Amino acid sequence: MPIGWQGKKTRLVPLDYDRHFENSYQWINDPDVSEWLAVGDFPMARLAEKEWFDRCQKPSDTEVHFAIETLDGRHIGNSGLFQINARHGTAMSGSLIGVQTDRGKGFGSDAAITRAHYSFHVLGLRLMFSEFFVGNTGSERMQQKVGYLEYGRKPLAFWKRGAYRDIALTYLTRERFYELHPDLVK
Repeated sequence: MPIGWQGKKTRLVPLDYDRHFENSYQWINDPDVSEWLAVGDFPMARLAEKEWFDRCQKPSDTEVHFAIETLDGRHIGNSGLFQINARHGTAMSGSLIGVQTDRGKGFGSDAAITRAHYSFHVLGLRLMFSEFFVGNTGSERMQQKVGYLEYGRKPLAFWKRGAYRDIALTYLTRERFYELHPDLVK
């Protein structure tokens, strides 16, 4: 029996060392994968990745981490919620699709829709924030499909691959999400 939260193309499952660590370790050290991530320009030693991975598998009131799997159980990425603030009903969100040949096929959007439904329906959040490097058209399209709206930019905020990059700041409300995805209203 499958575990986790299922979308139309993907399933969000708890991170599992035996099933997900090696892929995560390879992706964070792959320059093609980390090109648009805030991390990844410094080599990530196996021990450091293991410490991060171990922390992600422990219960937390402020973070939730998932592996993104296809419906047939293939690990293609990771997704999570960070800085969860139950008092205010907010969180930061982020994802990566590590398998390059699976990008642009709707897996990231499906996983983000599933993550948003989990955030609003299960955790009871009311508002999620995210961000992406301006120029990362894949992330921008994914966020638009989910319903995120841009509310500002941090100009020249981050040095990445030879240039200072602007960061687009986005948000998604529970009401907007369910207006755009009425099939998920329970």
